[in-house]
Amino acid sequence: MKLLIAMAVLGLMSITIPVAANVVNVAQEQRILYQRDIYLIEVLEQALKAANYSAELNFVAVHPHQQRTLLMLSQGEVDIHWGMTSTAREQLATAIKVPLFKGLIGWRVLLINQEYGAQFAAINDASQLKSLKALQGHDWPDTKILTQNGYTVLAQANYEQMFKLLALGRGDYFPRSVIEVHSELAARKDLPLMIEPHLLLKYPTAFYFFVNKEKVELSAALQTGLTTMLNNGEFDAIFTRYFAQYLNKLKLDTRNTFELENINVSEPLLATDDFLH
Repeated sequence: MKLLIAMAVLGLMSITIPVAANVVNVAQEQRILYQRDIYLIEVLEQALKAANYSAELNFVAVHPHQQRTLLMLSQGEVDIHWGMTSTAREQLATAIKVPLFKGLIGWRVLLINQEYGAQFAAINDASQLKSLKALQGHDWPDTKILTQNGYTVLAQANYEQMFKLLALGRGDYFPRSVIEVHSELAARKDLPLMIEPHLLLKYPTAFYFFVNKEKVELSAALQTGLTTMLNNGEFDAIFTRYFAQYLNKLKLDTRNTFELENINVSEPLLATDDFLH
């Protein structure tokens, strides 16, 4: 009898009990998903997988105002949000300091009204551009960067409205990241907009995963997973698959580049240009 009991206990010990997946609440803006969003989801999934962190992603619809989402993150209503960094944002949540777009979020080409092409073709220095009005989100770090560098900014609360204002001539240009501009333009083919072909604004910044400060294990898993992907080449492979063809179309190495300072980051940040070669 004792032998049968011992065998039964050993049998129970040998059964593998599946580990329940951690539900990770990911902030998702209520708008059309762009190429960059699909990329970020894949990187997030692969990073957690590389860290052997079992996770079930639950996407939570959030208000398009970035500051509100960061407050939700700090209050634990969501676990992960991605966005451009600033000193203030890094105080609200844990920044996983792997630049998800290799710093290229600070490389900005200009969306303009098609009727303004000749006007922008005549711009040769930053002072000419500073005299024009740029459209930007009122709570975006970019708005502060532009104004601190002497650019005129029309700050707006409504993201979609900025494209419409540009089409109506109520703003002169809309600086957009080289990562997202093609997706944004493709989603608005009905508007008379174009990518200005010879100017580039460039400022040091980075786009990070931000994690609720109480989710220490999740933060550690993301750091481990992303580091693994950087070291084994998986990160670069995914980035190239999503963005190389679009970056090449912009001919970034031939553009007249205006460098801007960014005093709103906690440490020096430099973008890579290895994709140009």
